[in-house]
Amino acid sequence: MSKIIDLIDSYIERDPAAKGRIETVLTSPGLHALGIYRIASFVWSLKIYILARLLSHIARILTGIEIHPGAKIGSKFFIDHGMGVVIGETAEIGNNVTIYHGVTLGGVSPSEDSASQINKKRHPTLADNVIVGSGAQILGPITIGENSKVGSNSVVAKDIEPNRSVIGNPARYTTSSPAGVKKFRAYGVSRGDDSRSAIVSQLEKDNAELKQRIEKLEKSLMENK
Repeated sequence: MSKIIDLIDSYIERDPAAKGRIETVLTSPGLHALGIYRIASFVWSLKIYILARLLSHIARILTGIEIHPGAKIGSKFFIDHGMGVVIGETAEIGNNVTIYHGVTLGGVSPSEDSASQINKKRHPTLADNVIVGSGAQILGPITIGENSKVGSNSVVAKDIEPNRSVIGNPARYTTSSPAGVKKFRAYGVSRGDDSRSAIVSQLEKDNAELKQRIEKLEKSLMENK
């Protein structure tokens, strides 16, 4: 019972619109989807796959959130708003993770040779204290390191180091959080995470590398004359 209360309280801590435990229990689609997932996951572990999938399908109808019963989810998992969230079969989610509506934890090219992908890791792993903003797509058997944050509408297809923030498509690093800091950042971004600054910085880096290549090429041509 204490774990259930802790879960409800964790929702209240991260949702400024929540007014209390009763309201949260009655009106939070993320909490409802997670509750049905726990039952479906247990049924899945008993290898009653059809019933487990049916339960997850019911959860999707009721909440708009699709969590495959084969996924592994830790404690205090918070889904805010929730509509459009998709969590694949081999996804793994640590403790105290937060995701927002429209997030996909999906596979890459699932239609290509699907038979060979059975019983293989196809979906992402989110370590403890990760925050994923709305509309973000995290794809493939990659790992998002602990305390990291994925900004809204980012597309991530590579591993993300712990204590980092990424934004954009494709996702790029923005800031580095001090190790051990677990400050909550709604939607995975803050005012300091400026995508334009990140893009300009990358362009300047690319330009410097291109300039060096041109200088080397010119030097090589001069020597061969």
